[in-house]
Amino acid sequence: MPTKLSEPEIHAALRDLTGWTVLNGKLHRDYKFADFIHAFGFMTSCALAAEAMGHHPEWFNVYNRVTVDLTTHDAGGISAKDLELAGKMDALHQKESHL
Repeated sequence: MPTKLSEPEIHAALRDLTGWTVLNGKLHRDYKFADFIHAFGFMTSCALAAEAMGHHPEWFNVYNRVTVDLTTHDAGGISAKDLELAGKMDALHQKESHL
């Protein structure tokens, strides 16, 4: 079972994650894209990565924006799985932004 990270562990990890904050006890980030198709493509790529991890985001999409919240329900908060998925999402965002 994943373990909930301490606040110092989370804040240390946030130094390596661009644009991520903690909001309402969850890792939070807003992504912006050129248009809907790029936002949806990003979500599709992220869905494949999340499914492979067995760890799924809470997210919301409106046109060219994707809002993401990550938490590990089994751990009762933010775990290393959330940090790993956040890193994968950032890498996919970089890839999508350069298409």
